Amino acid sequence: MPVQQLSETLINQIAAGEVIERPASAVKELLENAIDAGATRIEIATAGGGKSLIRITDNGCGMDARDLELAVRRHCTSKISGSLDDIRTLGFRGEALPSIGSVAKLTIKSRPRDAESGVEISVSGGRMSSVRPAPANPGTVVEVRDIFFATPARLKFMKTERAEAGAITEVVKRMAIAFPHIRFLLSGADRSSLDLPAAPDDPLTRMAQILGEDFKDNAIEIDALREDVGLRGFAGVPTFNRGNSAHQYAFVNGRPVQDKLILSAIRGAYAETIPSGRYPIAVLSLTLDPALVDVNVHPAKSDVRFRDPGLVRGLIVGAIREALAREGDRASTTSASGLIGAFRPGFGLRAAQGAGWGGARPAANLKPNLNWSAAASPYRPVSHFGPTAPAGHPGFAEQRQSAFEPLMAPTARAEVFPAALRAEPAESVAEPVELATRFRLGAARAQLHENYIVAQTEDGLVIVDQHAAHERLVFEALRKGLDQDRLPSQVLLIPDIIDLPEEDCDRLMAHAADLDRLGLAIERFGPGAVAVRETPAMLGDVDARQLVRDLADEIGEWNTASGLRSRLEHIAATMACHGSVRSGRRLRPEEMNALLREMEATPGSGQCNHGRPTYIELKLSDIERLFGRS
Repeated sequence: MPVQQLSETLINQIAAGEVIERPASAVKELLENAIDAGATRIEIATAGGGKSLIRITDNGCGMDARDLELAVRRHCTSKISGSLDDIRTLGFRGEALPSIGSVAKLTIKSRPRDAESGVEISVSGGRMSSVRPAPANPGTVVEVRDIFFATPARLKFMKTERAEAGAITEVVKRMAIAFPHIRFLLSGADRSSLDLPAAPDDPLTRMAQILGEDFKDNAIEIDALREDVGLRGFAGVPTFNRGNSAHQYAFVNGRPVQDKLILSAIRGAYAETIPSGRYPIAVLSLTLDPALVDVNVHPAKSDVRFRDPGLVRGLIVGAIREALAREGDRASTTSASGLIGAFRPGFGLRAAQGAGWGGARPAANLKPNLNWSAAASPYRPVSHFGPTAPAGHPGFAEQRQSAFEPLMAPTARAEVFPAALRAEPAESVAEPVELATRFRLGAARAQLHENYIVAQTEDGLVIVDQHAAHERLVFEALRKGLDQDRLPSQVLLIPDIIDLPEEDCDRLMAHAADLDRLGLAIERFGPGAVAVRETPAMLGDVDARQLVRDLADEIGEWNTASGLRSRLEHIAATMACHGSVRSGRRLRPEEMNALLREMEATPGSGQCNHGRPTYIELKLSDIERLFGRS
């Protein structure tokens, strides 16, 4: 078959295959046009999950007859003139309207704000009508009916009406978070209505409209700048998490994106603080020179490419970790809500009946295992810590420190158990009320079931899981050791020569200094190989070849060699779990108070290495509400 020019309709249908994947894609493109037009109110109406009807009404600048006729032609746009280096609008490709018109029945009514009447144009399956006068309010109304009627094969890949309606809702939510000064109204026979009033002066209010009111109480503000790349937004405390990543929103120069580099950076920032299978909640907005980011990667414009991805990733990880170190150790309000729910009158009986307990009586041998030594007598000693030596015995700290000797410097080793096992008696004799008012986590008053510390605070109480809390303290001390001098390494008797592509060797050698500080010593061995002379002692008998290849792949994709550190931190977390105060160990009052003081001084102590909360806070007002006193 000879080479021939494709028809305009077929070209638009091919483009529609990339630009308009589903009804939600059409909504996204039309919302971008409305926002670029300066709209402050946008109404979205759908039917049949968007397959039967999509109607977008805005109060933007509108279009006259000439602009309207060009708008439905391919590669016609008012948003760029001749360069892709300075894109400051959401749309710029000039493909959305002709793509929609080639696979659906498209009608556009528009009226400029200073015009006396409006104009209208229709495109059905690629066939365009002439522009005609029509009554219209200032702004634009775009109506899309029977999407994909011209390409029936695409309809077979559509999901249920509910699923398509949910995808449209998600698109509207992302746009609403990015542009809080715009009011969004979403309605239709296939959904419940969603009204998002404008909140131009308080972006957190708009985020709460989307993510729930709990987000306001559990969000930490982020504001960072590095080499003219700005990052602003809010990130949830680690204990405020969800079962998927749908609650992570990222924006680049105001454009909603779903970029894997940003999502990976968020995941890395919360490493060791979120349980496996759980995801943090975050809303992040990056601002940088448009010339430093390429938004013309995919027709859908949801992916971007940064000129310096390592800088962007480092900024996100560093900013979130700094914020978590500053405020992230506080307990989430949802944990307290669950605790209040568990204490409601009759809760235990209802739960037991729901589980099939019925009217059976509880076992008679269920007795509380309480250690009220803190409340009964602050001077009453607890002689032993389970099977180990007494807390005051000099060998106790040595027993716990021995596992960490190879990793940590002397100063770091002294901080593993600085106060919790070597508390000064002077603090223990302080009045509990005085401690409760002086410190955020208050004064220890009791130990329940030899694992849970109950502390009185100035305006409530705190319940601490002693094993989880001390596990976090030990891990942070170990991780601090990773940031100090060069980690101990084991020298290979015979250097391991690893053949790699020359470009991978170049990338590895660019990070050789960082790897050496972590105990991995490599050097160039010809143009296409590296020699491994030392490996981190913590890793034991490690497959050096696979380790180096994995690092080369990571550097090639992310321009960072954080994989080795992640493996070391994972080992440190395991060591911390086995080297911390165990459940079932009775603690003296001064030891419990010392543990609370260490938690207050340690970043990230609000959750253990596995991401579970280390304490739950209950306000006095909540307790009074349980007893009907408020």
